[in-house]
Amino acid sequence: MTSGFDTPFLLGMMRLSDSPSLSDPRTLADWIEARLDEGLTWFDHADTYGDRRCEALFGEALALRPALKSRIHTVAKAGVVLPGRDTSRFGVKHYDTSPAYLGQAIDGILSRLGVEHLDHFLVQRPDPLMDVSATAHVLDTAIAAGKVGAVGISNFLPEQWRRLQQAMTSPLVVNQLELSLAHPASLFNGLYDAVLSDGHQPIARSSLGGGSVFEDVLGTAIERMAKELQISHAGLALAWLRRLPGQPVPVIGTLKDNRIHELAREGRVDLDRPTWFALLEEARSQRVG
Repeated sequence: MTSGFDTPFLLGMMRLSDSPSLSDPRTLADWIEARLDEGLTWFDHADTYGDRRCEALFGEALALRPALKSRIHTVAKAGVVLPGRDTSRFGVKHYDTSPAYLGQAIDGILSRLGVEHLDHFLVQRPDPLMDVSATAHVLDTAIAAGKVGAVGISNFLPEQWRRLQQAMTSPLVVNQLELSLAHPASLFNGLYDAVLSDGHQPIARSSLGGGSVFEDVLGTAIERMAKELQISHAGLALAWLRRLPGQPVPVIGTLKDNRIHELAREGRVDLDRPTWFALLEEARSQRVG
């Protein structure tokens, strides 16, 4: 795999525009620099996050402290048109993987972030209307132009990404999928195996299931086991993910310094097989067959 990730997790920027404490560019620049000093250099963006406002805020902070630009690594996604961005009479959320849209989307992300290069650009959703030859061309062109280091996909099924890959010159190297204790289905329906078989580095979005891993029976089990292992509840849930072959890189959504420090400190916890399967049984509410 050629993604080049060397981090316990990606810092997800989805909630940045909802964080009053980081609304000031100087404060946000301090926050970014603190993360970089801790060795947390990867940031996950999408132009749907805050309807592009999250990228803009991040870019404003980098503009105040340009020296940080050479230290950050970015995963960025596009291809989803929110209802407010649809100029038709329908005002409908939809997908757009046309060359014109994706080309403009990549340029827009670069402009809002104030950088010249994205480490990874992901097509955010499989588009039933995708012209794979045209989409492949615009992605290959972005790589050739130096705007994008590598390309990947998010939320695709195997035949969807393989059809795109067949039309591309460059390899797809990153695959972002929903994966957590709350959503382990991809481990049993062949999806996760296909990700690894095709040489993709998996990124686990919703790595804590939007908080649902801490609820009900599963939450009780996590609380008990986390206490025994002397780690946080979230640390245990992320350790369960990292135990998988291919070591999926989780995306975490918290922006709180203390939570980030805690999860980074617990990033190397290794679960044994019985503990891993005990958590799986609680997650699926059924015994291993």
